[in-house]
Amino acid sequence: MKATIKLLLPALLVFGFALPTTSIAADISMSELLSKVRAGRAADAEVNRQREAAFSADAAQQEALIRQAQSQVAQMEAESSRLEAEFNQNESAVTAKKQQRDERLGSLKELFGHLTGAAGDMRTRFRNSITTSQFNKSFTDENGVEQLPRIDFLTALIKKMNDDTDLPSMEEIERLWFEMHQELTASGQVTKYDTAIGTGDQQVVRVGLFNLLTDGQYVGYDNGISSVLARQPGKVPNPSDIQGASVGQIVPVGIDPTGPKGGGFLKALINTPTFMERWNSGGLVGYMITALGVVGVLLAIWRWLAISGISGRVKRQLKTKTISDKNPLGRILKVAADNPGSDNESLELKLGEQIIKERPSLMRGINLLKVIAMVAPLMGLLGTVTGMIRVFSDIVIYGAGDPSVMAGGISLALVTTVLGLCVAIPMLLLHSLVNGKAKSVQHVLEEQSAGIIAERTGR
Repeated sequence: MKATIKLLLPALLVFGFALPTTSIAADISMSELLSKVRAGRAADAEVNRQREAAFSADAAQQEALIRQAQSQVAQMEAESSRLEAEFNQNESAVTAKKQQRDERLGSLKELFGHLTGAAGDMRTRFRNSITTSQFNKSFTDENGVEQLPRIDFLTALIKKMNDDTDLPSMEEIERLWFEMHQELTASGQVTKYDTAIGTGDQQVVRVGLFNLLTDGQYVGYDNGISSVLARQPGKVPNPSDIQGASVGQIVPVGIDPTGPKGGGFLKALINTPTFMERWNSGGLVGYMITALGVVGVLLAIWRWLAISGISGRVKRQLKTKTISDKNPLGRILKVAADNPGSDNESLELKLGEQIIKERPSLMRGINLLKVIAMVAPLMGLLGTVTGMIRVFSDIVIYGAGDPSVMAGGISLALVTTVLGLCVAIPMLLLHSLVNGKAKSVQHVLEEQSAGIIAERTGR
């Protein structure tokens, strides 16, 4: 070992002397690193000491909070026990009081039950009664106490009678009787008063429990709201007469005993469509049938006047021997006068030819009347089929539960059928009249033509 060290020592000395700078730098770096490590260990130790101190402080605080919570739990448990005991005591007292109240009420308990039912029925009736527009107002009684409107009073009374801790007073029971008697009395009265209609107050006339009238119009009443009916019924006495009538004066007026909201009679009058509404419900097919009927009537009038004029001229020709070519008979007589030497057969053929020439002017437009009479019911049938298609389409979309959904299609189907018949029947009659008029003129022409041949044959 000693020999080895002796051999290496000169080499180390030589190497050490050869690299003096590197050895010094390494020694300086290691010293700095050692210093930093020592400083870091000191800082970490200080942080650990601070954390340990904070943990110790938090543990002491948590211990204090736990002791405080345990104290509060103990207090709450004691309070709960006290309240439970107090509740049991109060429940026993309430049961005893209820038993005492029931014993003292006796038969009055049954009476209150009847009063509750009567008050509920009256409240339902008053909500839909037109007298509420007059009497449902707050007022001050003789003692100076402000009283609720009657519907609010009935609501409060029902609540009180259903409450186990309160009972109605004698004044409240007397008012219940008063409200019932007031409604009974008002049912036979016709009176005037001001009430809210729309955005302002107007004077109305109440006819018993049936109808409200104002300014010649019927007023509907629904859930406390008065409003003029959107559509007024027709064919009834003028309601404005009763509003200007004096006490004791007898004035005719139409009323609906089924109620002011549009009961059976009033609703029937209001919902009854007018002629124009029925006609418009026919739709396009109905308009076409109507136009066809108008054309047919105008055509029939024109042909009647034209044939009447021809008939008049023919009659004047019969009364004179002067032949005029301004009428059919004159033209036929002129044919006979222009062929004096013709044999009977030739003359008969020529007269027949002239009658055939006169026939178109007589029969012009008459066949069109017959066509219109035949086409009108077919168009009505077209409208019927169209309406039924619409009904079935509505049933597919909306179902068959609501009849009003199908009403439009059914109305179209029925109205067009009626319009077609209303056009066809008069057209048939007009065709018969005009055709008969033309036939009568043609008969005169044939009769005179036959007379001419018979006269020449007898010569």
